[in-house]
Amino acid sequence: MSQDIILETQGLTKEFKGFVAVNNVDLRVRRGSIHALIGPNGAGKTTVFNLLTKFHAPSRGRIVHDGEDITGMKPADIARRGVVRSFQISAVFPHLTVLENVRVALQRKLGTAFHFWKSERSLNVLDDRARELIEAVNLSEYETTPVVELAYGRKRALEIATTMALEPEMMLLDEPMAGMGHEDVGRTAALISRVAAGRTVLMVEHNLSVVADLCDTITVLQRGEILAEGPYEEVSRDPRVREAYMGSGHD
Repeated sequence: MSQDIILETQGLTKEFKGFVAVNNVDLRVRRGSIHALIGPNGAGKTTVFNLLTKFHAPSRGRIVHDGEDITGMKPADIARRGVVRSFQISAVFPHLTVLENVRVALQRKLGTAFHFWKSERSLNVLDDRARELIEAVNLSEYETTPVVELAYGRKRALEIATTMALEPEMMLLDEPMAGMGHEDVGRTAALISRVAAGRTVLMVEHNLSVVADLCDTITVLQRGEILAEGPYEEVSRDPRVREAYMGSGHD
């Protein structure tokens, strides 16, 4: 495995009671890149994410991270290696403040995640770093706001902050723009570009304008298989991609 490849799959396959959701996928993600998985609904994109982060076990194939076979590892072990994932559904604590949510994510580094008897003041040591992360996602003015009161796009920004709190080497973002209005999409795309510095990002995304502007490499899935791969300019001209993903009349 080349040193510039941080994550690779070899023949990755997942079957569900005879249905092949992912079929013989060979994926190579370059270190320091922003790499997108796109494709029509049911193409297998989220299943690939579930396989990479071990929420599903593959039926066949291997997953290699930093030259090490991680196929048999558990989800927590994958996260400890610095491969951290966000989900399509918001995964923050709605009745905690923005600052409290980020402190929870940072708490792992203190080794006190299960010390429920300790005073909340014991977490104050995390405040400076939490505020740095909150500022990085442009949420400083909402630091004391309960998350339930945030607009949807700002909740997704908070998720990116809590993901960054785990100090990931590689971030897997599952449809980070889903459900957003135009203004929030632009803000979130700029945020991803900023936090990608020094990291690798693999993302599932339906918004093609975001993918075109943001991503170095595009992998197109169709019916669980890789249909095309390369820079957006190249992939978007592929007639098979136009037919399968954009529609035959796309120009």
